[in-house]
Parts: sequence; structure tokens; C-alpha cells
Amino acid sequence: MRYSRAVAVLAAGANASLTDVCTKSNVQSALPANGTLLGISLIPSAVTAGTVYNASTGGGMMSSSSDGETYNYCNVTVTYTHTGKGDKVVVKYAFPEPADYKNRFYVAGGGGFSLSSDATGGLPYGAAGGATDAGYDAFSNSYDDVVLYGNGSINWDATYMFAYQALGEMTQIGKHLSKGFYGSDKLYTYYEGCSDGGREGMSQVQRWGEEYDGVIAGAPAFRFAQQQVHHVYSSAVEKTLDYYPPPCELKKIVNATIAACDPLDGRTDGVVSRTDLCMLNFNLTSIIGAPYSCAAETSTSLGFGFSQRKRQAAGSSTSYQPAQNGTVSAQGVAVAQAIYDGLHNSQGDRAYLSWQIASELSDATTEYNSDTGKWELSIPSTGGEYVTKFVQLLDLDNLSDLNNVTYDTLVDWMNTGFIRYLDSLQTTLPDLTPFQQAGGKLLHYHGESDPSIPAASSVHYWQAVRSAMYPDSSDEEALAALQDWYQFYLVPGAAHCGSNSLQPGPYPQNNMDVMIDWVENGVRPSRLNATVSSGDYAGETQMLCQWPKRPLWRGNSSFACVDDEKSIDSWTYEFNAFKMPVY
Repeated sequence: MRYSRAVAVLAAGANASLTDVCTKSNVQSALPANGTLLGISLIPSAVTAGTVYNASTGGGMMSSSSDGETYNYCNVTVTYTHTGKGDKVVVKYAFPEPADYKNRFYVAGGGGFSLSSDATGGLPYGAAGGATDAGYDAFSNSYDDVVLYGNGSINWDATYMFAYQALGEMTQIGKHLSKGFYGSDKLYTYYEGCSDGGREGMSQVQRWGEEYDGVIAGAPAFRFAQQQVHHVYSSAVEKTLDYYPPPCELKKIVNATIAACDPLDGRTDGVVSRTDLCMLNFNLTSIIGAPYSCAAETSTSLGFGFSQRKRQAAGSSTSYQPAQNGTVSAQGVAVAQAIYDGLHNSQGDRAYLSWQIASELSDATTEYNSDTGKWELSIPSTGGEYVTKFVQLLDLDNLSDLNNVTYDTLVDWMNTGFIRYLDSLQTTLPDLTPFQQAGGKLLHYHGESDPSIPAASSVHYWQAVRSAMYPDSSDEEALAALQDWYQFYLVPGAAHCGSNSLQPGPYPQNNMDVMIDWVENGVRPSRLNATVSSGDYAGETQMLCQWPKRPLWRGNSSFACVDDEKSIDSWTYEFNAFKMPVY
């Protein structure tokens, strides 16, 4: 049954109220006709619509949209099935009242193994927004809870929906619905997310590029197989070297590295703005013998999500640590150095990159056994669960131990996940031509001292896109072409999707404002606005350098963005442990 679109256009006139437009019939009339969106059969009878007044919003991921203001909107649910399949997908949308609508549609990313369940993040920008249950009730379920039907049986429907399909379909429907709901054909579509939300954003650029005008992707968790198994690497180093450092010893190594490398960028401000210079000029062995002391504490380890999320991220855990006193040992430095060097197989071939030197060694945190009085292995479930569920296909939440696990084993696990999920979770397609030709803009950023997803992971993807799309261009020509639509920024000292308590550096606060200005007004950024939130330089605004230029301070008040060939070389990796190219 079809409804008259004239009703929607009439209701959404210039003087229409929220009550006028927020009706089931108006939503039904705005739905695209079945057949308009191939493979999707909408169920108009299942539509719901209801007004919501004076509501706060969930805010946009890593944006300033959680501003304390309240909004009125129309809360809509739409249900569809994949043609001939008999499944059911529920999508919810938040439509601002007509007076506030600015012809925008906004998609927010999730984190960990979860898609965003909040449709209201676009309201501060005058944007309609959506969220999808992806067909597996993603509003309540985390994807890792449903990836297996049972031991050995992969839920491929959920996998593809989580990987990229659900967000693309939600956006297609939402764009049609927004135009009909307000009676306007003009629409700008934006995406914003970090961590897996960043990977989700890249999945949309790669798979649904024509649908988006502007995408903001922070610290993307792409290269999923390598990224997730890498979370086990620190524990494998400790097991291989048979040394389980007290957390305070690792903390001392990190803090001493920060102190030593801080001045290398030209300003001593507690921030290692040039981890490449630290890598090239600092020797961790100089820390051996340094004293450390830490009071007893209860701590939460970093999960596969955000450092500062409202709810504890999936994969994080809380543990007790007694008071610790001692001096940094050669064994502790050897563990840290091996972790920073990254995974190689037994033949010396590189399998993956690692965190930048001066990044917190969160995955190497050991667990205290109060019965034995010793520090023991603590395998992060961020990686352990991936191995058990996605590689071994066992419905277990973590590895029980690393007995008989070698570096070659880790490489094998990576390779299995790499091949098995190459067209879904890996999310590394480097040819972004459809997005670029449709006029899309991509703002990609990554905290340089991210302790969860290595910053070099983003550098490697940028390099892959540059090589795939401009293979015959000079460096200057390729950079000029990329700057028009794809800009990448490293954020000095920043952690995972947020500022860093160990390094009080800058962090971008208004990415959506920058993106809107770029898309709608043609104001192309050349540097990225970021603000220091703590420390001696709190409140200072820094305009970050666009990769591949790097910051070099000239005194305490300004820095230049410089070219440094050795720097770029230190960020460049080849993964010759794999027979297939790793983009």
C-alpha cells in the first residue's frame, strides 16, 4: 500500500510544526517505494511515530554536540526485510522539528563490537539521524555475542550487517525518508565515529561512498584480523621472555620515555609530539635501574572501545594492584622494546606494526596473584575473544592460556582472520574512487600515542589509498589531489579516541563544524583545530599538521609543519609475513 507523498510535502511547509509532521501517515508517505532500494522491502504498517520534547541527546561521537541543550524531535521506527529472505530489521530515526532542520542527515558510529543505538546525535546540527538494530537486535546485543550460532558455525548475516551493510541500508532509507518527511530534495549526509566507529565510517566510504558527503573517522579499527590478534601480542611477549613485569615498572618505562622524548619536538610541554624522533633517537635501555614506586590501586584496563566512554568498554576488566616498589630491570625493558618493535614471525618477517614508543602499554598489564605474591599473565579479552570466537570458532570469551603459543601462532591467527573476513570485517579496500567522484570529503585522525589501535595503522591505510588511487603521480601531485577530499591528521600525545592523562596535549573538539564548512561552504581545511584541555598549556589552540607534514616547535608559542623523510620512513611498514598484500 502506498500513501500520498503530497501529504508529506504539505505537512512540511515552512510553517509546519512538529505535531504536523510527526504522524504515522506522514512517515508512511515519505517512505521510498518498494523497489526503489534494491534488496529492501519496507513494511509500512510497522511504522511508528511519536513526538519527544525537551530531550537531551546522546551527542555525536567525539564531537561537542553533547552541549547540555534539549531538543524536540519526532521519534520514528521503520521496519524492513531483505527481499525474499524473511528476516526483519528495525531502524529508528530522530527528526528535528521543521524550524530546526538544516537539510542534514547524521550517522554516528559505535564502539567495540557495538553499533550506535542512539539516533539523536545529529539534532544539535539540525540533522535527522538514525540507528539500526542490524537484524540481530543490535540495540540490545553486541555483535560478538551473536557472531556464532554455535561452535564452528558463523552467523554471516550478522557479520555482514555489522561490518558495513546495516549502516549503509539505514542511511539509504533515512535519506529518502528525510527528503519526503520535510518535502525537500536538498540533503547533506554526514558520518562521525571513532575506534570501531572509525572502522564503520571507513566501511561506509569503501562500500557506500556515493551516499555520504562528509565522513569523520577517528582511530579506525580496520585491518580487523591483525588489529585484534595484536591485542594478544603483549602477553605473548611476556610469555616468550618469561617475564611478567609489575604494572608500575611498565608505567615507569613509559613515563621516563615521555620525559626523555618530550623536548625532541622543540618544546618541553609533557607531550611527545614527534614519536618518530623518539623512536630514532632514544634507547629504552637508558631507563634500566631507574626507581619506581606505586601505591595500591584498583584499575580498569583499556577495552576495545573508548578510553572515556560512559559505560565500560567491551573487553575491559577491573583488577587490584598492591603497592609496588623497585627499579626498572633489563627484563622489563626487553618486554617493552619487543612490544614497541611489533610482531615478526620466526623468520624475522614483519607481521604487524605496533604502538608508537611513549604510548601506554595497556595490553601488557599483568595480574597480581595474592596467593603466590607474584605477577602473572593477564590476556586481554579484546584479543583473546577474537581468537576464540572468530578464528577458532569456539563460543568462549577469552583464551585460557598461551601454552604452546609462539609468534608464528599469532601470525597464523592473523592470517586466518585476514582471509576469512577479508570482504567484511577487514575494511581495508584502498580504492575510494566512488566516494571521491561523488564529491565526498574524508577527515581521518588518530591519536599518536593511542595505546589500543596503533597510530601507524592509519598511516598505512592512507599510504595504501595514495598508492592505489594515484599510482603514476608524483608525491606532490598525489598530495595535492588527496588534500581536496581526504585529509589525515595525527594528534600529538593523544590516546584512544580522546585526550591522554599521561600527555596533556591537544585534541580536536569541533570536527563536525569543520566538516560542515568544508562540504556546504567549500572551505577546505589545511590544518585541524585542536585544544589543550589540561596541563600548563590548558586552553591553548593548536592547528595540527596534515600528514605527511610533522610538527616542529619554534619556541614555546608556535610550531611549523615540516617535511621529514626519516620520519615518514619510520612510519612506513611492509608486512612480508603474509603472502597477500595488507592494505
